[in-house]
Amino acid sequence: QVQLVESGGGLVQAGGSLRLSCATSGRAFSTYAMGWFRQAPGKEREFVAAVSWRGATTLYADSVKGRFTISRDNAKNTVYLEMNSLKLEDTAVYYCAVARERVWRPTSEGDMYDYWGQGTQVTVSS
Repeated sequence: QVQLVESGGGLVQAGGSLRLSCATSGRAFSTYAMGWFRQAPGKEREFVAAVSWRGATTLYADSVKGRFTISRDNAKNTVYLEMNSLKLEDTAVYYCAVARERVWRPTSEGDMYDYWGQGTQVTVSS
């Protein structure tokens, strides 16, 4: 049984920072790409960032490029999302996801991920 558990969400003022974590189990973590997505109220789920199986290659949505950093620690089966200079529009539920088998490179396509966490709320206030 594959499980993903996000943590680190919360309430932060605009301009502040948060670090999200996603702990995984039940799959050979180090052999799959990982991604972060988010969904704001009334909006579609959108891609945020992804990292390759070794962590050497990353991919970011234009809206977060330069502010967010994705990383992974394969020894701890955990992927992280460091979020800086947060904006009001970053408010959303953030989900981590594990890519399908043989998907080693980061991808923004949601259909390429087959396991998702339960989400963690990030709220940015003015």
